[in-house]
Amino acid sequence: MALSAKKQIKKVVLAYSGGLDTSAIIPWLKENYDDCEVVAFCADVGQGEEELEGIVEKAIASGASECHVVDLKEAFVADYIYPIIKTGAVYEGQYLLGTSMARPIIAKAQVDVALKVGADAVCHGCTGKGNDQVRFESCFAALAPQLTVIAPWREWDMVSREDLLAYLDERNIPCSASLTKIYSRDANAWHISHEGGELEDPWCEPSKEVWTMTVDPLDAPNEPGSVTLSFDKGELVAVDGESMTPYAALMYLNEKAAAHGVGRIDIVENRLVGMKSRGCYETPGGTVLMAAYKGLETLVLDKESLKFRESVGLEFSHVIYDGRWFTPLAKAQLAAAASFAEQVTGDIVVKLYKGQAVVTQRRSPNSLYSEEFATFGADDVYDQKHAEGFIRLYSLSSRIAALHQNK
Repeated sequence: MALSAKKQIKKVVLAYSGGLDTSAIIPWLKENYDDCEVVAFCADVGQGEEELEGIVEKAIASGASECHVVDLKEAFVADYIYPIIKTGAVYEGQYLLGTSMARPIIAKAQVDVALKVGADAVCHGCTGKGNDQVRFESCFAALAPQLTVIAPWREWDMVSREDLLAYLDERNIPCSASLTKIYSRDANAWHISHEGGELEDPWCEPSKEVWTMTVDPLDAPNEPGSVTLSFDKGELVAVDGESMTPYAALMYLNEKAAAHGVGRIDIVENRLVGMKSRGCYETPGGTVLMAAYKGLETLVLDKESLKFRESVGLEFSHVIYDGRWFTPLAKAQLAAAASFAEQVTGDIVVKLYKGQAVVTQRRSPNSLYSEEFATFGADDVYDQKHAEGFIRLYSLSSRIAALHQNK
């Protein structure tokens, strides 16, 4: 950024986590942007009390003028997670998008704080190699294009954890980070992700130290557990017969599923910026919730509707992964999924056992399943002779092509 532009920045709102990167960013901004005022912003999306403990004091000690901690837990689950579940979005067949789905609500809340305090700029601690820089900045562009975006990892000359620790040490700024913390983690109510350390070698099996949220499936109970989820028009309204808020329901599912080792995946994914990365994810409650929702869909959606909803899910997985939440495309896809969700009412039982979440029971007042039609026994509703004419018409194009070829 040009020097003249830097001098125009008087106040910046930083997405602050209290970790190593953002602790260094606060003094770096003040030193490199003409002693601008730095306002720290922290989004509570269910990452846990341990991560939030003392975060205001940490921010002030690092040089921030103030720190806004915004509680987004219920809104995150109700307004972002639930709509995404309705799309059925799963990135590259496995990833339940835990990091991706949290970025839009965090970015929106950061913009709200920036406008509230009259800031000139917003700042994030994402590296120049990852997806999050795109996700945050795409949201900023859609919500407040007048704000300048500052991305220190694309500007400063520090390149390693050692550099950042030395930078803070020179300025006597306290930070709990150390060289022994080898994993990069991101947690919220939906999941926790793990990168770095031995995971950078795709031939290396994750050690037990990687996993922090779920029981090792090998150590999980030998007796299966189960959970009943009740939906009304696509919304989860009760778990095991108890009405709960969206956030409380997810916390309940997290606890039950994690105890049975449910929700672990180890994948190599394609980042938006072009490189591949290896990560381990734990999404216990989300794995159960997605399995239950899709299990109910199979009962209430006809073949062509389910096929189209699946295509929406595939496309939307890329939309949310690529940071395009605040776009007309995302709005249209969410509306399509919500339309199908009108039929998703009923109850699902999911069995939890040794890392697996399997739908075992399903019922719905909107069920299209008919025992009379599906039975192999005698019935009065289906004449098997009718299948001959259907098959002949269904395969007519193939028959015509073969006749033409034989000529």
